[in-house]
Amino acid sequence: MGSIITVENLSKRYVIGHQKQERYTTLRDVISHKIRGIVQRIRHPLSPNREKTILEEFWALDNINLEIKQNDRVGIIGRNGAGKSTLLKILSRITKPTTGRITIKGRVASLLEVGTGFHPELTGRENIFLNGAILGMNRVDIKKSFDEIVAFAEVEKFLDTPVKRYSSGMYVRLAFAVAAHLEPEILIVDEVLAVGDAQFQKKCIGKMNDTSQRDGRTVIFVSHSMTAISALCNKVLIMDKGKLVLDAPTQVAVEQYVNYGNTNQLSAVEWCIDKAPGDDVAKLLKVAVLNGKGVVSGSFERRESIHLQFEYIVLRKSFVPLVAQIQIMNQSGICVFMSIKPHEEKTEYGRCRYRCTCVIPAKLMKEGNFQLDIILTTPMREVHLHKKSVVSFKVNDSVLRAFYFGPIPGIVRPDLIWNTQIVSQGE
Repeated sequence: MGSIITVENLSKRYVIGHQKQERYTTLRDVISHKIRGIVQRIRHPLSPNREKTILEEFWALDNINLEIKQNDRVGIIGRNGAGKSTLLKILSRITKPTTGRITIKGRVASLLEVGTGFHPELTGRENIFLNGAILGMNRVDIKKSFDEIVAFAEVEKFLDTPVKRYSSGMYVRLAFAVAAHLEPEILIVDEVLAVGDAQFQKKCIGKMNDTSQRDGRTVIFVSHSMTAISALCNKVLIMDKGKLVLDAPTQVAVEQYVNYGNTNQLSAVEWCIDKAPGDDVAKLLKVAVLNGKGVVSGSFERRESIHLQFEYIVLRKSFVPLVAQIQIMNQSGICVFMSIKPHEEKTEYGRCRYRCTCVIPAKLMKEGNFQLDIILTTPMREVHLHKKSVVSFKVNDSVLRAFYFGPIPGIVRPDLIWNTQIVSQGE
């Protein structure tokens, strides 16, 4: 298939102004400073303004080159400020590039932020027809898709209500339904889907996948959820500081991104109480990954057990207990499993320092790199701590296999009990 989007030497520059300020100023300082400035300009109107603004160039995008083919489902990932949203705005023709050229073949529908493309005073029904007209569709074509849009968005009761009265979730549901159903050749979706509930996000991912495979549409999707990226996209772009650092198949790109910058991540970490993560109820003080001998280790064989140990302090007594939990995340950013510490009447309520040890049994994990999340909540799910990727460890498989040498599929790899019997003799 031919290219539907071609980007050549694309860069985007912004000029940022900084006012020179003192380290600390009072209201009196500000007023007197302004009065002195006014008097100075009256007495010496031709003198230069001493309150100069310092200008700084910021390149949000730096020499981007890429090619997207028809039917591609492209994920764009990167840290905040990497340039993802700027690239989408240029592809959507909202922002002009500073240098470079973009060639786009086909209609583009964009969903970049809550409320984009909607007129707040118009009803949901009117906005559906307005967006269709913007995409270049006639009224007859819009009517053909109207019922599907309303059913997908689940806003039948509020169809004739001005959208300014919609909640953010209703806004997103209707906006996505319009963008996905009005037959654009290219659908661009930013992290805005995070506003919706988990069930709706799953529904959106399924719709984008279906329209791409069935109708040959191209999807460009920005998300911080590696699970969503892995479920939808066939290739992924990684951006960092305005540069395109990797263009690769999804699994390769996601694994590299999750491990990017974590090559030196520790298998043990400790904080003093004033800098410890948490809140005024509980703080995490120490986390370590240990082997069976109680020694800190970052690498294990599958046949070894893995001991996850952490210490936290409860700063005040409570009538509700704190619930300690762990999450093991794999190199694709997917939760392998969660474990919740069983309730213990004597150790749940006091203002004390606690040590928890959770043992992952041998021959459960598959080979790969893993991160540990620590969570402390109340039984009502009030979160007091959620420290992500606090430590990491690696599981190796050095046992020789008889017939298969590739990676074993699956999230875990338990050794299960098998029993084979001969039930009849062959003739």
